[in-house]
Amino acid sequence: MRETKNISRSRAQESSAAIEKMYITMRHLFNRGFYKPMGISGDTLREALLALRPEIYGNIAEEKVELNGLLYVIERLPMGIEECRFINLTSDEGYSRSHFKAIVPPKRRRNCYRIDEEQMNVEITRGRSDIYDILTHLTFIFIESHKIRNRVLLDDAGEVSRDWMKLEQAVSQTKKLSLVEKEKAISHAANILGRTFEEVLNIYDAFGSEAAPDRFLHVIYWLGKLAIEEIIGNNKRTITFSPILRERLGHHIHGEIWATNIKEVLKENGLLERPIHVISANMHSVMNSIFATNVLKTQFKDKSDFFIYEELSKSGAHEVRNKVQEVALKQGMISVPDSSGTNIDVQIFDTAKINWANSSFPAAKLGDKQPVLIVMDYAFGEQAYETIDELLKPFKKDILLNVESVSIMGKAGILEGGKGDIMIPNAHINEGTADNYFFENELSAEMFEGNDIDVFAGAMVTVLGTSLQNRDLLKFFHESTWGVIGLEMEGSYYQKAIQSASKIRKSVPHDIKVRYAYYASDNPLETGSTLASGGLGTTGVKPTYLITIKILEQIFNSK
Repeated sequence: MRETKNISRSRAQESSAAIEKMYITMRHLFNRGFYKPMGISGDTLREALLALRPEIYGNIAEEKVELNGLLYVIERLPMGIEECRFINLTSDEGYSRSHFKAIVPPKRRRNCYRIDEEQMNVEITRGRSDIYDILTHLTFIFIESHKIRNRVLLDDAGEVSRDWMKLEQAVSQTKKLSLVEKEKAISHAANILGRTFEEVLNIYDAFGSEAAPDRFLHVIYWLGKLAIEEIIGNNKRTITFSPILRERLGHHIHGEIWATNIKEVLKENGLLERPIHVISANMHSVMNSIFATNVLKTQFKDKSDFFIYEELSKSGAHEVRNKVQEVALKQGMISVPDSSGTNIDVQIFDTAKINWANSSFPAAKLGDKQPVLIVMDYAFGEQAYETIDELLKPFKKDILLNVESVSIMGKAGILEGGKGDIMIPNAHINEGTADNYFFENELSAEMFEGNDIDVFAGAMVTVLGTSLQNRDLLKFFHESTWGVIGLEMEGSYYQKAIQSASKIRKSVPHDIKVRYAYYASDNPLETGSTLASGGLGTTGVKPTYLITIKILEQIFNSK
């Protein structure tokens, strides 16, 4: 008789199962229409997130409150959401025409509306990834809120600790706290959070703003207060999905409006018949790469191009940015701000109007039919499929677009190397399903060598959300024969849309060229280098422009 083998799962397998469970649960709750995150219906989501223990959420599985993860999440949620017991995810349902003022989180482009003291509406116009993102973040802050409740609630009758009473007094002040008051409040907050005074002091100001310098205390207080009310009064927080959102999601409604707007602008300007190159990037690097050096050469004498790009990237550089934009608008750039709800602005460049002798590409060889560049701002997750799929469709069903190339320049997590390094993929693998998309990348690692930036080439994994990064799973992808070099959120969705348009639906040329290049924003395998550890600052400027210039050199045949 054969001995039964004891089969145990690795942490990577457990993590993979947890991500799949979260993905399926979120879709189920969405179809159901509502759920209570800290009730029975939210159990599976909480358990899966605690099993996964994403790097970005640091100490989520420990008793002490996670501060860096909390800051990362709060910057991506609307101001005041911590006070709301009812969170309603809606489609674009006309609130922009009401008296309600849109609240836009500092690090996520989504319109939110505070309906009353208890309710926050969050507009979802960027597809399912937006829902996964916000539900994961809300699950995290609700778990943290109950850690606060556990530390301050002394009994079932509602008696609270002295630290909590002192925090309540500090939060109830209407004026800005003095230094002494602030430090007293931090001392009490540190006890409540299970953190040192120094740890709280170091992160305190990052939560604040000019209008609300003491927001940190406010966030901690309201998270704890609502968690206490859930236990004492059974007043459970509730997340609902509006009927219109459930009806519209997945039907490319915003993407279709967005793509049609772009094609209408091309038609109005007589550009529909010309060769088209689509570039997914930010709203400054293409414009600056073509025009900035020449426009600003007298102002920044004897300075390198990258020095000029750094100056343009600084937060207060409106004057120099406007100078470059003025020249670009006179030389064929058309600005198409978004009005569709996708939150993806667009710039169209008619290269026939560019004075190449006074540009950064004087050797440009464009042929008879001078190309048109469509530069689109970053999509978010699955939204990449919706937007590119619609953009590559024929205009008015019978006018095919001559799209010669699609170039994707984005930021991604790196698994070998550090912030600011460059990754050149040759395939995208979907996390969870392992669906994979292999392609011939027109860019290669060799093109970027000799610039004092490390370059890595190989496959990349497209993850469900940045907030689901898990060290064990990423380690498996990196160290196994998958040989993954980095992770991002849109690659496989872009490639799926490009392949179907060019190889199956034949709406764009069969031999369409693709270019993918990413610069590293974080390394989730390194403690202290995750996305929660802060932004890139000027480290991202050089790789951003290096990638943009290599893309443009190929389009303009200038090298």
